[in-house]
Amino acid sequence: MLNTKQLKWLSYLSCLVMFLATLGGSVVTKTESGLGCGNDWPLCHGKFVPAHTIASMIEYSHRAISGAAGLLSLGAFVAFWLYRKKRRDLQIYSLLALIFVMVQAFMGAMAVIFPTSSAVMALHFGFSLIAFASSVMLVLGIREDEARERGKQPAAPKLRVSRGFRNLTWFATAYTYIVVYIGAYVSHTDSAGGCTGWPLCNGELLPELSGGVGIAFIHRVAAALLLIIVATVGHFAYRNHPGNREIRSLGVAATVLILVQVFTGAGIVFTLNNYEVYLFTSLAHIIVLAALFGVLCYMSVRAWQLSRNNDDIIT
Repeated sequence: MLNTKQLKWLSYLSCLVMFLATLGGSVVTKTESGLGCGNDWPLCHGKFVPAHTIASMIEYSHRAISGAAGLLSLGAFVAFWLYRKKRRDLQIYSLLALIFVMVQAFMGAMAVIFPTSSAVMALHFGFSLIAFASSVMLVLGIREDEARERGKQPAAPKLRVSRGFRNLTWFATAYTYIVVYIGAYVSHTDSAGGCTGWPLCNGELLPELSGGVGIAFIHRVAAALLLIIVATVGHFAYRNHPGNREIRSLGVAATVLILVQVFTGAGIVFTLNNYEVYLFTSLAHIIVLAALFGVLCYMSVRAWQLSRNNDDIIT
């Protein structure tokens, strides 16, 4: 039988490999290595060990890490359903991680074998992000279990949030996913250079909305609105919950991450003409985004749990 500490480290490992799989997918996209193994899957150019070209090694490494993420997700799913029967939330997190890592792996395989549109490939990244966010929630959930066992977690009835705050958090999380999809679409349509300069687009407050310019500008507007929404969530999380350290910490984390996200987004614009630096800033953008989405997802679940049987107090 696995104890809490062992389940915690299993969730840590699963989350780490899931993160590497999500990041690896972005590396494949940014380096245009998606067909580094041709149209073969699961083999690479008909071989188990691919030729030592950069594109093939990047693509094949991503496949290997994604496979490891799938196996670890399966292991975590079995472990939590066997040894955390009273924590239905942890069981659901492990199930979601398993489902979405399998879905994104299937979509990745189909993208190699058959021509796939940019709109579908953007969904591929979105599904991998959900898988990662689920693994993050699993980590945070089992840490909460461990803290409770050690007597460091306050009793649940003392930790209440309003339904208004819960709804705001849900909206912020859902909207974040929409912005993620638009950003992935920008990447897959090579529209990152549609808007030069920052914060203005091609020196204009409202540029001509056509082609890559329109796609990039829509993403900028959506990201600016996201900054306002997440900052609002962070404000209410900190101001209205003085006795709830967990909600306050999540709110502060979300606010800091969205601010960093804005600056990494600006960094992408300023480094477009320097490929090596651009690759670094693009991946930094993805890392911060993954962390932000994971925090918001967990905050949404905790807000729901802590709002049940509570008076309908508006934030």
